[in-house]
Amino acid sequence: MTTLIQPYKGTLVDLFAPQARTAALKEQALSMPSWDLTFPQLGELELLKSGGFSPLRGYLGQADYERVLAEWRLQDGTFWPMPLTLDISAAVAEQLEVGASLALRDLEGVLLAVVKVGELWAPDRAAEAQALYGSTDSAHPGVARVLAKSGTVCVGGVVEGVESRSHHSFVALRHAPAELRAQFAKRGWTKVAAFHTRAPIHVAQQKLAQREASELGASLLLHPLIEDGEDYYHRVRCYRAALEHFPRQTTLLSLQALPARPAGAREVLWHAIVRQNCGCSHMLWEQGGAGSYDADAEALAQYSEQLDIELRACAPYVYVEERAAYLPPAEVPADARIRPFDEQELQRRLREGTEIPEWFTFPGVERELRMRYPANSELGFTLFFTGLSGSGKSTIAKAVQAKLLELGGRPVTLLDGDEVRKHLSSELGFSKEHRNINIRRIGYVASEITKNSGIAICAPIAPYAALRSEVRAMIEPYGGFIEIHVATPLEECERRDRKGLYAKARAGIIKEFTGISDPYEEPQTPELRIDTTGLGVDEVAQQVFLYLEQHGYIT
Repeated sequence: MTTLIQPYKGTLVDLFAPQARTAALKEQALSMPSWDLTFPQLGELELLKSGGFSPLRGYLGQADYERVLAEWRLQDGTFWPMPLTLDISAAVAEQLEVGASLALRDLEGVLLAVVKVGELWAPDRAAEAQALYGSTDSAHPGVARVLAKSGTVCVGGVVEGVESRSHHSFVALRHAPAELRAQFAKRGWTKVAAFHTRAPIHVAQQKLAQREASELGASLLLHPLIEDGEDYYHRVRCYRAALEHFPRQTTLLSLQALPARPAGAREVLWHAIVRQNCGCSHMLWEQGGAGSYDADAEALAQYSEQLDIELRACAPYVYVEERAAYLPPAEVPADARIRPFDEQELQRRLREGTEIPEWFTFPGVERELRMRYPANSELGFTLFFTGLSGSGKSTIAKAVQAKLLELGGRPVTLLDGDEVRKHLSSELGFSKEHRNINIRRIGYVASEITKNSGIAICAPIAPYAALRSEVRAMIEPYGGFIEIHVATPLEECERRDRKGLYAKARAGIIKEFTGISDPYEEPQTPELRIDTTGLGVDEVAQQVFLYLEQHGYIT
């Protein structure tokens, strides 16, 4: 392809029903089976209805799905790299038959669309994962996403849109494909390069995007991929702050709510189709950057000729000290001093609260980063003590709480196992199911405390490794999670048994007692492991404080 390619003006498929028909659809939907869409499905449906997935008119049937996986094409030969399916539960599928209609609703029950059921079928998820990702290893995020849909049923059929999805945030930055085309025409933009990213835009990315677009003679559409979630607001504020450093007359910021599917070249080409439908002539991304694709160049070269948009993977710019500037690698003198500064270094400096070079990012972006990732000394965190009954968890937790309150600076909340059982989980028993519910409740409360820059101290037995990992996943997005295995041996715990619980458990009076009739799964890699045998409570608390000081949580 040449750089003279013009904005794509192919016909958009608008799936919204005429206004005169929407009232009838809403009335009919009251008696239809309905499906509450997941967050990824909401984004996909909005693009489908508004023409972002043109020429699709609905969700793929089995024959289209299988050919897409095998040949990157629909049954009619149209190039299409990624399966677009509507996955619903088997229980809802049992209410449907071919020819029926299914109401698609948002999480609040608002009717967004109706799909006419053309097919109901259950795909082989392992085969899908293998085709998309070349693997069935659930450690891969894409594979995990596919395998998580095992047991669901796919609905193939034509979609009629009823309402647009409601958004309450950054409304001015959201544009349907037709709206972007209209914006480009109004501004007189004859060529448009979309810059793809999933990460904040720093100086290097700004220089790269602006220069590449300029060399193409194109205006620039900053088109970051966003998904709903806690991190979404932070990233969009970062994009707005970076936008101030781009030329106003030739740059537009628009959010692209397309769920990420890390499927290499397939994902690149899928996103390119959306950008093409938005009216873009080019799509740019930083190769190997934090927000970029990991795509096979050979596959991209093979299939990109199927599109009416030019794809450009751009080598990351580097900072040359003598020039005090970012340059593309091809222009860096052989003897130049390059200042490396990667995402790992950025996160280290944010954690430690140290200076970030002014040449690396923009002041507004740095402010947002420091708000989202405060230094450990300002961050909320959770101390999660786990161990057998009688191991000393509660005693140590109370001592640590007292010392943290003495230190001051952040609110401290103790979520002791017995106290939680009394006030938060009084209706629960001690079956594995009820123990899991109890730990999830503790984890949720601790995550809210951590999110709001407080300190949560948890001291349940928490015998199951999977639930402890689940709690860690709840909390780590918001702050520190320090798992402390109080590894006091069972014999010592029994010797200390002031309540006589172990004796009752061995006599069979107490059922499902951890360490006797129910297992305790020891943590494999806790942040701290402490055997309290022969140690005073202050000695153990001191070990916790030394850890907190070493990792910058307290000063």
